[in-house]
Amino acid sequence: MDEPSILLIDDEEAFVTTLQERLEMRGFSAAVAFDGQSGLDMIATNPPDVVVLDLRMPGISGVEVLRRIRKQWPGLPVIMLSGHGSDLDFETCIHLGAAMYHKKPLDISTLIDSVHAVTQGKQQPLR
Repeated sequence: MDEPSILLIDDEEAFVTTLQERLEMRGFSAAVAFDGQSGLDMIATNPPDVVVLDLRMPGISGVEVLRRIRKQWPGLPVIMLSGHGSDLDFETCIHLGAAMYHKKPLDISTLIDSVHAVTQGKQQPLR
């Protein structure tokens, strides 16, 4: 079985580039966008199977990107990541339709398990 395609949207370039490399080493197709608008543009031209989205970014926040994804691509699973998120952020993201919510740093095996869960419809809003 082919692994799901993933779009990583995060402004922390070193973090997200390393994450992309680690996913690709495990057979995933992983694209990267360093800001919310670029991520939305990439979804519009080549929709992934899963989006992994940072909560706090300059410009368009992760919450706003999530809102726009839900409006334009309601079935696209989104896994939220945050290094600084609060319980309110968690509740907001889950209310807006995030499939899962994890805090950074995130173990690669946890992310892979989450990607598989959301693409198979077995997710629970983890944090």
